[in-house]
Parts: sequence; structure tokens; C-alpha cells
Amino acid sequence: MKKIALAAALSVAASSAFAGGFVEPQMEPEVVKQTTSSSGGVLVPLLLLVVLAAAAAS
Repeated sequence: MKKIALAAALSVAASSAFAGGFVEPQMEPEVVKQTTSSSGGVLVPLLLLVVLAAAAAS
């Protein structure tokens, strides 16, 4: 009787371990950071130059 109870307990434990089944792992998509255009770094110095030229002209 003890062997039957042990076998039943082991079968319940084994069936719950495989309840979800096998799922193939999926890769996360790569996150690509979008950069601003290269003109963004040039815009601020150009505006500063225009403001300085306007101040010097007046």
C-alpha cells in the first residue's frame, strides 16, 4: 500500500512539472536607438554666431 501511495505522489509531482509543456525560447527584438540628424549639433553654434554678428553690427 505504501508503494502505491508513493507511486501516486511521484506521478502527481512529475505531471505538474511538465504541465506547461515545452515552449521554444523567443529572442527579444533589438532596440535600435535613433540618433538625431547631424545638423542638430551645428544649429546651435550657427545661431550663436548670427546673434553675435547682429550684436556686433548694432
